Amino acid sequence: MIETLIKNPPRTILEVWESLPEGTLCQVINNTLVMSPSPLDNHQKILGRIFANIHLWVEENIFQPDIVFVAKENTHLIKERGLFGAPDLVIEILSPSNKGYDKKDKKQVYEKYGVKEYWIIEPNEKTVTGFTLINNIFVQTSPAVGIINSELLNSTFRF
Repeated sequence: MIETLIKNPPRTILEVWESLPEGTLCQVINNTLVMSPSPLDNHQKILGRIFANIHLWVEENIFQPDIVFVAKENTHLIKERGLFGAPDLVIEILSPSNKGYDKKDKKQVYEKYGVKEYWIIEPNEKTVTGFTLINNIFVQTSPAVGIINSELLNSTFRF
């Protein structure tokens, strides 16, 4: 890389910046390369706290379910940047890091915003816990193993 720079030296400050090794602490401000010292401990602590708070806020407000289904009559909710409204059906497959969110927090939000069916699957045992929205309240369906009986889709799915 150094040999390339000597043969073809950068002509702009942007080219200089792009030629620096990844992770170099610097910025281009008003066409000037400004080198940054390593952040102090207090700087990093504040950054971490702010990031953690924003991350928690995002977790509370934006979900990415494993599977969503949106009925034809609700396709107007689908925009280029995502789904803006409640899907008709949500399926979450549990992992060790998301069990609490999926079983409690997400369930409450899905119920509040009108998801008609919510299915939670424990992948190791293939146990299925389902909820159907009746009068704006989730009612648990009969537990099952390896099978989803969707009233909404009037279908049975085996896995």
